[in-house]
Amino acid sequence: MNSLDHKTKGRVPASPYQRLAALGIDLPPAPPPIANFVTHVQEGNILYLSGQGPREVDGHLHAGKVGADVDVESAYEHARLTGINLLAVMHDALGDLGRVKRVVKLLGMVNAVPDFADHPRVINGCSDLMIDVFGEAGQHARSAVGFGSLPGNITVEIEAIVSLHD
Repeated sequence: MNSLDHKTKGRVPASPYQRLAALGIDLPPAPPPIANFVTHVQEGNILYLSGQGPREVDGHLHAGKVGADVDVESAYEHARLTGINLLAVMHDALGDLGRVKRVVKLLGMVNAVPDFADHPRVINGCSDLMIDVFGEAGQHARSAVGFGSLPGNITVEIEAIVSLHD
């Protein structure tokens, strides 16, 4: 049972939007691309989402090295925020999160010091959110890896592949 199921005492809201509301999350506008790319590409029933970072609604990007300037708990929250931004892009691309059949794959990148080893715990911030929002359809394959740097020195970047209902 995921964390939202506990919060709703077994009464799981039906739609992703009801689940977001139960979590107290208002989707922000989809963040614009920061370079020469698009935020998403749909090919058939697959939606590919470009990497997003931990951008607040006011534009502030959380930056720093996980394992040095940033602890695991803060980086988990940054990954969760990144997941919210991915959901905003999905909503912008699809018009309705109800079109999501399954979150297929996440690639989570952590801006970490060389000896950092808790990448999966950090990226769980996004994974947990996807399961809270989509239930079983939010369970996904995933890679969580460390990088020596990320654009703008952001703490995390996450991209996603999503399958869509016909």
